[in-house]
Amino acid sequence: MKRDLQNGTGQTPAGGAGGEVDAFLAKVAATPPPGHGTARRGRLMFAMDATASRQRSWDQALHIQAEMFETTRSLGGLDIQLLFYRGFGECKASTWFSDAVALRNAMLKVQCLGGRTQIGRILSRALRETRDKPVQAVVFVGDSMEEDADALCHQAGQLGLLKVPLFLFQEGHDADATNVFRQMARLSGGAWCPFDASSADRLKELLAAVAVYAAGGRRALADHGRNSRADIAGLLEQIK
Repeated sequence: MKRDLQNGTGQTPAGGAGGEVDAFLAKVAATPPPGHGTARRGRLMFAMDATASRQRSWDQALHIQAEMFETTRSLGGLDIQLLFYRGFGECKASTWFSDAVALRNAMLKVQCLGGRTQIGRILSRALRETRDKPVQAVVFVGDSMEEDADALCHQAGQLGLLKVPLFLFQEGHDADATNVFRQMARLSGGAWCPFDASSADRLKELLAAVAVYAAGGRRALADHGRNSRADIAGLLEQIK
């Protein structure tokens, strides 16, 4: 069974989550965004595992997602599409939302159901959306992987060719998921980051950082870092 996003059942990964978080931020800051330098609003796909054990995770994400909009308001805004899978073969994508209230209302209608992971369908949707209109980033939040690793890595590589980075947030310590998620991040030009029950505030900051990146690119992320917690600001200074 999958563990809840923030239910305290996991332990901090070997080496400490802090170092992984810092490495994640460094990777985000170093990722060259596509399509910036135009008046176009950023587009970010926000995908979540909505299988049975993740109802608490989903409820907490209702609060976290608002930060993604708030932190990008001064950059011209951000459009976010919600994607999720659950139950027996159910995988859905919402319309594109331009404000936190609309996205929150859509998430309130979703109840998590037991089922296997469908990450491949999330990636297929990301490829279709990007070919129709550029997407600046894809975020995935989950804890396991029950699919063909080679197929997922191939799709991640296709997103990389389209310059769409995957930012994967992994709860728990599923070794197979860790291995595949890391490869997917590398192949897409994105980043992977673990988190646990003690990482709720950091997760909120990391999601906000990816949103800022999607809306305004590396320079905007550096500016955002200067107004964030001291450790993030200091990290961004070192990256420069």
